[in-house]
Amino acid sequence: MCWEQKSAWEAKIVAAESANQANQAKQPDISVTACSYSKVLEIIASKWSALVIYALEEGSVRYGEMGRRIEGISKKMLTQTLRQLERDGLVRRELEPSIPPVVTYELTALGRTMLLPMQELKKWTREHYSTVEQARQDYDRLHSAEGDG
Repeated sequence: MCWEQKSAWEAKIVAAESANQANQAKQPDISVTACSYSKVLEIIASKWSALVIYALEEGSVRYGEMGRRIEGISKKMLTQTLRQLERDGLVRRELEPSIPPVVTYELTALGRTMLLPMQELKKWTREHYSTVEQARQDYDRLHSAEGDG
């Protein structure tokens, strides 16, 4: 193979590699299925999940007491939320065979690891949510004015 032929061949390889890199750059690099943030949000994004975890923060709680502590939660939603958290390994259910049966829930060791990040989110909310609300009002005011003109 002569020098000119080799250079042309190498140029084709370089061009193909460049095209391949350009195509790869166009591919999504953030995935809902692979993103660890979306996976944790799948667990705690429900307002009920977060509230149930907060209700269990201090230790085991009976089902009825939890229902009374969490404002606005229906029995059906409480049951569904507890089952999902139990399925995820965050909550343990204990049934005491008595009449009537006593059912208590508590966070597992894995569930307790959620407390610190959730407490940080709660702290962030206390410190910054009023700024978010102000930003929303400013945005709405600006964009409603644009729609008038």
